[in-house]
Amino acid sequence: MSSGWSSLVLKNFDQAASTYNGQARLQRAVAWRLAKHCAKHQIPEGLWVDLGSGTGHIANALETCMPQRKVLRVDGCSEMLTLHHRHRPSQLWDLNLGLPPLPQPPSLLVSSFALHWLSNPQARLKEWLAALAPGGWMALALPVHGSFPQWHHAAAAAGVTCSAMPLPSQSSLLEVLPPDCIRYQQLHRFTQKSAEVFSLLRPMRQMGAHSSPYPAMGISKWRRLKQAWPSHQESGVAELTWLIQLLLIQR
Repeated sequence: MSSGWSSLVLKNFDQAASTYNGQARLQRAVAWRLAKHCAKHQIPEGLWVDLGSGTGHIANALETCMPQRKVLRVDGCSEMLTLHHRHRPSQLWDLNLGLPPLPQPPSLLVSSFALHWLSNPQARLKEWLAALAPGGWMALALPVHGSFPQWHHAAAAAGVTCSAMPLPSQSSLLEVLPPDCIRYQQLHRFTQKSAEVFSLLRPMRQMGAHSSPYPAMGISKWRRLKQAWPSHQESGVAELTWLIQLLLIQR
């Protein structure tokens, strides 16, 4: 994707910085799950870096689980970084440009709900692995292809374009990693429920996570999408399912 795409993504997240945390329940829960997996392993001391830190969910979770560690927060959104505790180290950097200049090879690179927003996630993944110190670790969480089946179904039934962000497949991520480097990998399914379809989608805009390479839809198309959205036959509740890939990798 182009530099224009990167600018759009960063702008949308910057504009939503003040409302992000209020809507990021899933992101917060996944960050804690990933941090607890990290705490089970003997990750070396040294430089720990959160790539695409946002408002700091995974960095905060790591520092809470392991109080002796400090995590460098890296993000391309200045407004997001202003929400971090002022005594926590941070660096403004667009990760589409590669990794920022670092004082030493990192012992841990961690990223939660960020990699899929970058151009060519597979290339970024290879780059991050190569940057680790010998014996260093990488911990990742991101949504992957197969997420939002209800949204895709509704769009197809309504005859409109599904404006959900295209996501990398699990297989495309795993195939760029040496199998003997993978210490943990799991695909988790999370389903959000609401009586109102737009209540499932509105939080994405309130978090700034609504960037899409597809044209915006008009009101009439949104209404058709809503009418076509599958709901539970008995309760009438609408659902939106995420597939979240968790990975722990050691170089």
